[in-house]
Amino acid sequence: MQMLYGMAAPLARALAGRGERVRIYMPFGDLIPGMSYLVRRLLENTSNEAFLRLGLARGASAEAILDPPGLRLADTSASPAVAESLSRFTNEPHADFALAGVRQGFASALAAVREQFGREYPLVIGGAAIQTSERLLSRNPSRPDEVVGRAASASAEDVDRAVAAAQEAFPGWRDRGAAERARVLERAAQLMRERRAELAAWIVHEAGKPWREADADVAEAIDFIEYYRREATELLRPRRLGELRGEVNHYLREPCGVVAVIAPWNFPLAILTGMTSAALATGNTVVLKPAEQTPVIAAKLMGLLAEAGLPPGVLNYVPGAGEIAGDRLVHHPGVRLIAFTGSRDVGTQIYAAAAHLVKGARHLKRVLAEMGGKNAVIVDDDADLDEAVQGIIASAFGYAGQKCSACSRVIAVSRIYDRLAPRLVAATRTVPMGPADDPSTIVGPVIEPEAADRIRGYIEVGRRSADPLMIRDVPAALAPLGGYYVAPAIFGRVLPESPLAQEEIFGPVLSLIPARDFDEALAIATDVDYALTGGIFSRSPSHLRAATERFRVGDLYLNRAITGARVGRQPFGGLQLSGVGYQTGGPDYLVQFVETRVVTEQTLRRGFASSELGSSLENS
Repeated sequence: MQMLYGMAAPLARALAGRGERVRIYMPFGDLIPGMSYLVRRLLENTSNEAFLRLGLARGASAEAILDPPGLRLADTSASPAVAESLSRFTNEPHADFALAGVRQGFASALAAVREQFGREYPLVIGGAAIQTSERLLSRNPSRPDEVVGRAASASAEDVDRAVAAAQEAFPGWRDRGAAERARVLERAAQLMRERRAELAAWIVHEAGKPWREADADVAEAIDFIEYYRREATELLRPRRLGELRGEVNHYLREPCGVVAVIAPWNFPLAILTGMTSAALATGNTVVLKPAEQTPVIAAKLMGLLAEAGLPPGVLNYVPGAGEIAGDRLVHHPGVRLIAFTGSRDVGTQIYAAAAHLVKGARHLKRVLAEMGGKNAVIVDDDADLDEAVQGIIASAFGYAGQKCSACSRVIAVSRIYDRLAPRLVAATRTVPMGPADDPSTIVGPVIEPEAADRIRGYIEVGRRSADPLMIRDVPAALAPLGGYYVAPAIFGRVLPESPLAQEEIFGPVLSLIPARDFDEALAIATDVDYALTGGIFSRSPSHLRAATERFRVGDLYLNRAITGARVGRQPFGGLQLSGVGYQTGGPDYLVQFVETRVVTEQTLRRGFASSELGSSLENS
């Protein structure tokens, strides 16, 4: 037994009197860290959940004390099914690359995947593999001379065939029921777990994601499948409405039909899987068009879902050019819903096109669009700068800033600016750059040469209009690789109306903006077209409350990084021009993939009761 000097002395004496070995210890050194340690120990030992209180005061069993803390809901009586669902779902843990065995296993996966470079990936329509004369070349952004794969490129006619196959498969998939669909998706999630390192290795090579980012991408894909298959089972259960004698009302949620999934390259498996699994879990069929830059990982998902038991035609894989395959998919009269993640320009074009009633259509399309962000972190004048710098670096430069949620503006309140800027610059100089397959890399390549040119254009704007605090050079050792590398840049005293502070850059460029006080910081943070993510580092409870009320973004983070949302914990999606629709990975997302009907029966004087009808609905 180990006891802290000055605490629990009677307990120490009692244990020693029973012949137990007791060690007395005490901290020494600087006063402030020592006091922090003592306060933590006091909190641990006086907590309502401390083992002494549970065991002695409440008489809890040893088994109960050793159980991991569970999720406690204030009131689950009104919704037991929701509580049960929450208790079952847990996020997939990220790989621990601090372990030598994990590192070695992933290095082996990277090498094994490299041996498969250059293969052909056909369209998959109605379960049939279809080759095309046109090809999409998938290149490794770290080493563009390496061709990761060659994917077939769908024509407008191919898209028509894919939609027809999805329409034909829809009744059978719809009628299989939520429970059976959930079992297919459960098998898919398990296959992902078994091939996790391989899938992450494909993402490293094809999307240029560093190790940890690629692994997290796969973990999030698994989370989406597991979360949505549970949510769909509950969502699609018929509900009884009203209690009027002689009348029975059933509220039904049913799948819409064919869903077009148009996915991005920056989360080439996670977002792709999220939109696809949401549609499949709710009984819809899917025509999937992945990003032109990442068709190979999408082909892997297609094969995995087929292996899990997805019937032919339920999911159709049609990579291709946006202006051909994407355009036809958006305008096709047989598509009921479009799930899109990508740029604001493309998203608004899709939204406008979907509103146009084309010949042969009997419905207006729904559009779910996750678009861009111009995300800000406010650093209050009392903020913990150690935490703030660490959170900003992770949010701004992870995956070279190629996330919708990435931090591209830092708004420093009052005198904190002069303390924050040099520390942020010094920390950013140490962030490792390199190819994505190097385990030390944080800032890897950007996705393509056009992206690199666009980002460099914004850096030139910063040179002319702001204070260039730091513009790193790409390490000379990377030049022979020929990759699409852009080094981090930080600009100070950026004007709030500058393009640097208003336009989405999607690269490792950070703007520092001074604010006179906290109110002005909030005003600057929200004075943009986007409202996706945001953050604040502050020790002031009143400022944290004010941010909660007035910093209106889809995902607001207090005293932590603003990237890294987890399914079921931080549903993700924005306001304003950041998107249309409910947040992904949250309790409302699947509602968008269904349509509702009400069946009302008058049961008086008809010679039979409605119990048979009710039973058949509830078993459907």
